[in-house]
Amino acid sequence: MSSRIRTELPGPKARALIARDSAVISPSYPRDYPFVMAHGRGTEVWDVDGNRFLDFAAGIAVCATGHAHPQVVKAVQDAAVDFLHISSDYWHEGMVGLGERLSKFAPMGEPVLSFLCQSGTEAVEGALKLARYVTNRPRFIGFLGGFHGRTMGSLSFTSSKYTQQKGFAPTMPGVTHVPYPNPYRPLFAGSDQGRAVLDYIRMLFERNVPASEVAAILIEPIQGEGGYVVPPDGFLAGLRALCDEHGILLIFDEVQSGVGRTGKMFACEHWGVAPDIMTTAKGLGSGLPIGAVVAKKRLMEQWKRGAHGNTYGGNPISCAAANATLDLVSENYVGNAARTGEHFMARLRTMATEYPCIGEVRGKGLMIGMELIEPDAERTPARALCDALVTKAYHNGLLLLSCGVSTVRFMPPLCVSEAEIDEAIGMIKLSLDQCLAGREP
Repeated sequence: MSSRIRTELPGPKARALIARDSAVISPSYPRDYPFVMAHGRGTEVWDVDGNRFLDFAAGIAVCATGHAHPQVVKAVQDAAVDFLHISSDYWHEGMVGLGERLSKFAPMGEPVLSFLCQSGTEAVEGALKLARYVTNRPRFIGFLGGFHGRTMGSLSFTSSKYTQQKGFAPTMPGVTHVPYPNPYRPLFAGSDQGRAVLDYIRMLFERNVPASEVAAILIEPIQGEGGYVVPPDGFLAGLRALCDEHGILLIFDEVQSGVGRTGKMFACEHWGVAPDIMTTAKGLGSGLPIGAVVAKKRLMEQWKRGAHGNTYGGNPISCAAANATLDLVSENYVGNAARTGEHFMARLRTMATEYPCIGEVRGKGLMIGMELIEPDAERTPARALCDALVTKAYHNGLLLLSCGVSTVRFMPPLCVSEAEIDEAIGMIKLSLDQCLAGREP
């Protein structure tokens, strides 16, 4: 047992709270292990029994500035003293200030407008509505492995696991899925999977998806839930050119990859490709619920009064958190994500030379995936090993999540230090050794 783990896991207080939870909370939440949080600071979190963990899940890439960053906490406290809510029928400084910051950091290269909401799925819904509204076209193209949310419109695109759609059909009509280019697990012949996917879309345009009816193509610049898959160079630029050729809008879902996560403010900047519409959420509020649709001004200004709206959009408390978050990320943490991400990737790739079960390490900044495979020539996904490693790491004091079929993902707060990464590497090695020892005949 780690010196930081003081009780069996889960401890007695955690077990008691989990029992209470089972009586009153929906069982639909996909919880992997019984962590019951008490408090956190930076990259460290403690459970209700006093056990200390390193958090390399960050609330699913939400806690961009770490847990309880004093600057974010103060901004929230100051805003709460003034007023907790005023509907989006009115104006306030925090909402306008956030719009100004989003305009400054948006990767479009031209003036933008923002629509504020409470979550990533709402941002995606808004982006889809805007695309249909301004193009007057009914169809969309999404990507296999994508995750865009769980409300009916966004769910129509979500395809990282069948369980997300199971039992909810029919979803929104008009969505066609195409493969996401994955060089490690290619679905097409040839070495250029990006080019192959673009050719596949062109084939669809010729056969059963009229390009003139497609409003937008929705894609994650780096695929998140589908496996932390980094597209091949040139693919996003090719997709941009294809959209321009047919008058199709390009929507980048930066809900997980944005706000400094990849060492750039937004992941698409790694390839210099600008979307027409972008969604952001997760890391935007350091844990407070907020999302945004950011679109080229010439598109969003076509929305007439009342075309889209909400009650909580631009909530003053969430806007205060988001403004403080963007200040911290732009000034310090986007650079830290780039630097510590390189260190983390180097440590993991060294590990890969020592453990044949590590098939690939991939990512940008602090959005890193480690795909686990069986010891065969087919790179068979090691599903059970992946699940076991996530659970074992929890027992050793490290919070992780998986994605894709057998990928462990690493998404610590952007304030993480190299020392904390090195500590986590030790926990990963220990956990992996324990899992592999358990598999020996």
